[in-house]
Amino acid sequence: MNKPQSFFHLHLISDATGETLLAAGRAASAQYKDARAIEHIYPLIRTEKQVAKVFEDIEEEPGIILYTVVDQKLARGIDERCATMGLPCVSVLEPVLTVFQSYLGTPAGRRVGAQHVLDAEYFRRIDALNFTMDHDDGQLPANMDDADVVLIGISRTSKTPTSIYLANRGIKTANIPIVLGVPVPESLVSASKPLIVGLIATAERISHVRQNRILGNSSSYVPTDYVDRAAINEELAYARQICTRHGWPMIDVSRRSIEETAAAIVALRGKTR
Repeated sequence: MNKPQSFFHLHLISDATGETLLAAGRAASAQYKDARAIEHIYPLIRTEKQVAKVFEDIEEEPGIILYTVVDQKLARGIDERCATMGLPCVSVLEPVLTVFQSYLGTPAGRRVGAQHVLDAEYFRRIDALNFTMDHDDGQLPANMDDADVVLIGISRTSKTPTSIYLANRGIKTANIPIVLGVPVPESLVSASKPLIVGLIATAERISHVRQNRILGNSSSYVPTDYVDRAAINEELAYARQICTRHGWPMIDVSRRSIEETAAAIVALRGKTR
């Protein structure tokens, strides 16, 4: 018998965007299936006045506090307020910085938002994102050799969100839909640079996702065929046939998150380089 789900408040205080904290908090929360976090995110907290305002909110809805604040005076203030209130409090980056300092023999520079600096890597990610948006769903198929990765698959195999996730890591990603009986573009077959990966899933999974999709008014498909599992199995068989013929690896996304699929693709890139 399942336990009733409980809720708790999770306060995330950051002197930058809060992305690091959010990822850490959600990773920890995911380990507790019977407890759900109500997230309170406080980004760009860099003054004592801002910290005081945050704790006014925390007093109203006390819970766990995680923070990433490189200013040590502000960090001490957060620790002291939490101790006074009797609330658990963790500086997420501090243990990591301690290990780095011990190994490298020099203290951290304590730069706020250092991971978001507008350097060459940042602009590489922006370039990759622009490329990916321009090459979504089979657009601009002529220049596939400019891509780092090309994802192919039938409708509802998470090609677009996976492409965007990879682009945010600086990987230029195009995606091309596979339609039953329609050959893939010749430019894809002749491409030599990109890693080409087929995304597949079970017919049950795809049918479920398609049923929950708001269908448009296009007459290019028959709605009953679109969600019919026998028809989907034909589409999947055709997709597998294409990938096998060309020696393109396939990833089953049925039980994978977008992040897990992207990680598998990155691992494949490492093996093929």
